[in-house]
Amino acid sequence: MQTKTKEESVVSRDGTRIGIVRQGTGPAIVLVQGAMADVHAYRDLADDLSETFTVVRAERRGRGLSPHPYDPAHDIAREVDDLDAVMAATGARALFGLSSGAVIVLEAARTLQHVEHAIVFEPPFYADGIDRNRLRRLFDDIDRRRFGAALIGALTTAGTAPAAINHLPRWLGRLLGRIVLTVQGLAPGPATSLRRLLPGVRYDFHDVAQVDGHLDAFASITQPVLLLSGTASPRFLQDAVRAVQRVLPHASHTELPGLGHDGPWNGGNPRAVAAEITTFLRRQRADHHRPGEAP
Repeated sequence: MQTKTKEESVVSRDGTRIGIVRQGTGPAIVLVQGAMADVHAYRDLADDLSETFTVVRAERRGRGLSPHPYDPAHDIAREVDDLDAVMAATGARALFGLSSGAVIVLEAARTLQHVEHAIVFEPPFYADGIDRNRLRRLFDDIDRRRFGAALIGALTTAGTAPAAINHLPRWLGRLLGRIVLTVQGLAPGPATSLRRLLPGVRYDFHDVAQVDGHLDAFASITQPVLLLSGTASPRFLQDAVRAVQRVLPHASHTELPGLGHDGPWNGGNPRAVAAEITTFLRRQRADHHRPGEAP
C-alpha cells in the first residue's frame, strides 16, 4: 500500500543540502542508496516498510535531490556526516544500506553512537582488493565525459557486469554503453537518468576504495547488524557478506533465494527485503523490552 510522501532537506556539516523523502509512521529507518540509482529506486521498498515504520529515503550527495560536485578530496566521513544530519532531523536510529550504501551504513555504525541497528545488503568488499587501474580509467572517462565507456567501466570495476561484457573490446563497450544510456534516457518516470547519475559513482567507488583492505576496523561495531544477500548475486558479493559476518561481533546473516544485487530495488524483490528488515527490527525491539529487564 502506497503511503503519502513528503520531500524535505537537511544541511550536512559541510553545508551540503541533502534531500530526503519521508513517509509512514512509527520508528524511523533511513534507507541509503547504492550506485547508479536515486531515491526513486527504493519506492516499493519504502512503501512496504511504511506500513510499520517512518521511512526516510536519503538522497546521496552528488545525485538527484542532493546535487554536489564531486571533490577528489572526498572522504567517506562526509557521507557519514550526511547520515548524521538526516538522523538528527528525523529521530531515526536504524539504517539500511545497499552496496556502497551498505559500506556507508557500516561506517556510520562504527563511528556514530546513536546508530542502534544496521541492516546491510551485499557491501562490495573485494578479497583481492578493488582494481585500482580500472578505477583510474573510470574516473578519467567520467572527467572526459566519455559516459558510454564510463557506464561499462563502472559495471566491470564493480564486478557486477554480465560475463560477456567483461570481454568486449573497449570500442565496442563504449558503443554499447552509449546505446544503453540513450535508450534508458527515454524511459518515463521521475528517476534520474543513468547519464546524470554517472558522475556521482565517483563517490561510491571512492568510499568503497577507502575502506578496502580494512575490514577488521568494523570489529568495533557493537550494535546488532543484519546482513542480507541473494543467491543470484555474484559470488564475490556473497563471499563478502560472510567475511563481514566473521568480523562483526553481533551479526546475523539471511540469504534470500533468487534475489540478485538489485533485490531491494523496485525491479528486484523489495517485499522480501522489507519482510526481513521488519522481522529483524521487531525482534530487536522485543528483546530490548523483555519483562523484568531494565529499560
